[in-house]
Amino acid sequence: MTALRSMLFVPGDSDRKLAKGSQSPADALVLDLEDAVADSRTAIARGMVLDYLKSHPDRARQQLWVRINPIQSPKALHDLAAIVPGAPDAVMLPKADDSRHAVLLDNYLTALEVSSGVALGRIKIIAVATETPASVFTLGSYQGATPRLAGMTWGAEDLPAALGASTNRDPDGELDLTCRLVRTLCLAGAVAAGVQPIDTVAPNFRDLDAFAEECRASRRAGFTAKMAIHPDQVPVINREFTPSAEEIEFARRVVQAFADGGTGTVALDGKMLDMPHLKQARRVLDLAIAADKRR
Repeated sequence: MTALRSMLFVPGDSDRKLAKGSQSPADALVLDLEDAVADSRTAIARGMVLDYLKSHPDRARQQLWVRINPIQSPKALHDLAAIVPGAPDAVMLPKADDSRHAVLLDNYLTALEVSSGVALGRIKIIAVATETPASVFTLGSYQGATPRLAGMTWGAEDLPAALGASTNRDPDGELDLTCRLVRTLCLAGAVAAGVQPIDTVAPNFRDLDAFAEECRASRRAGFTAKMAIHPDQVPVINREFTPSAEEIEFARRVVQAFADGGTGTVALDGKMLDMPHLKQARRVLDLAIAADKRR
């Protein structure tokens, strides 16, 4: 799966928001069957999501993901049976305890792809890997678990609620220690698994300046994408997670310097660079290529 920058959540039972989502510059829409949908409307949402998937077969510009209910829930298999015939690009797996839940989802998807005539292995998995207390101890378990795994992300709401915390913020308004810990472990777990590390949503969608700084900090940390809960956040994510012209030019110079030098250490602009700098330069160029493909 090509690295994406922005994923916009859309309630699966809202015609208006589904229609608006298709006009969004988000690299992916996350059609939600979980938290955004009331229990009484779950069946309605499944039908609407399937209709949306089937009516949008061209995913070149915008992928379509579906967040199902937790795999531990009786709802999950019904969600999957309803939406797999529409061939979503990915299924978002919430409240995963560990990689075994991703493997179980893989097994369900394999059976349903075969029965629905969907290409085997087409549907990828995005694990929301930090929402249960058990998950905190298993974020390194995803490496090699399933070839369907394409990304890992974390959440700042469900885990504090499960732990009985009254808030996920400290007195200064910053994320508390628990959230910072699982964020870092999720980032490391995703990179160890060779999948895309995706940062979580920001609830305050009105302060876009603060949101832009949050995106920049996220990218500096190593995340390559961020989820959005409001359409106004999407252009900010796309801008901040796309390497600038200056970054691209410097990355090209770094790669060329190593090619010319033929050694593991080179000098550039008065600084000594070694292999981690080359790896970062190549990563910048890969991100730039992926972003250019989505324009």
